[in-house]
Amino acid sequence: MKEKSINLALQGGGAHGAFAWGVLDRLLEEDWLTISGISGTSAGALNGAAITAGLALGGRNGRRAARENMTYLWTEVAQVSDNRMIRWLHSMMPVPRGMQRWTEMFTPVAWLESLSRVFSPYDSGPFYSNPLAAILHEMPYPVFWKEGGPRLFVSATNVRTGRIKVFGGANLSVAAVTASACLPTLFRAVEIKDQTTGELEAYWDGGYTGNPALFPLYDPALPRDIVIVNINPMTRDALPKTPAYIQDRINEVSFNASLLGELRAINFVKRLAAEERLTNRPMKNVLVHMVLDDMLMNDLNARSKMIPSPGLLDRMKAAGQASAHRFIEDHADALNNRDTVDLAELFAGVMPARVSG
Repeated sequence: MKEKSINLALQGGGAHGAFAWGVLDRLLEEDWLTISGISGTSAGALNGAAITAGLALGGRNGRRAARENMTYLWTEVAQVSDNRMIRWLHSMMPVPRGMQRWTEMFTPVAWLESLSRVFSPYDSGPFYSNPLAAILHEMPYPVFWKEGGPRLFVSATNVRTGRIKVFGGANLSVAAVTASACLPTLFRAVEIKDQTTGELEAYWDGGYTGNPALFPLYDPALPRDIVIVNINPMTRDALPKTPAYIQDRINEVSFNASLLGELRAINFVKRLAAEERLTNRPMKNVLVHMVLDDMLMNDLNARSKMIPSPGLLDRMKAAGQASAHRFIEDHADALNNRDTVDLAELFAGVMPARVSG
């Protein structure tokens, strides 16, 4: 296969981000495929940091290191699961031992949804810690902000302004990645000094403003191809009727809104290009691809994103590997040549249930 280069756009989605782990693991098997740029949000930022740090070593050693990083990342994330979540809840609202045993019989999601309306991460006082920071620091290959790997961009939401903040290059840090994955009901806002103003700014999860942000990948120095790894299902045929499922779908729609907005802009540029109206205009006519499995995501719900159990993570990884394999088989020749997503059909409501675009 002729050597080809792509960019990756990695959505956030909590435990469902292990789907992208599987996708990346499969893509790394193809020596002819170079990952030049990565834009990630939330779980996508975690995956992006892990793979970038590994690939910075170069060659097959870099691909091996990237796999080691991602395996470590998701193995550790699995530990921040039911039992640790229950202990976190008990630290904020002590209950009798008998009640503790009773609550451990049930998923913590219902507790989180109700208690997050009453208790805040700031209520935990001096005992608070963000477990994601420790995981990133302790990866086998933890340095993802040096030259050598793909260009990495991670997005967070500025709490004060409500605007997207893209961290890249010298601005990358563990704090930036944890900011991108900072769900405000679970974690305290991550404060980072603005390099322009010198002021501390607080950041929440990037999914509210860019899930993921595509515009950093429009840089002329990067390849035209953007492969979007979708975590949040674009379509759900079943009408949500219970309060929990209604809230789940609201979250999915809101976390897809920014991506759909950017895809509409790309589609507009494509129409200009088709009409030969881009002459002497600094607009990049990118090639859009997607790796997704909406059938799988429709079998799950948004609440399962909060439970990174080993069984769920294994299922998501295997699904991601299978989806990436089908994508390569179906679309390897299209990379660097043409789109594999018909944006006109997408906005007409026609979406593939699996994999390709």
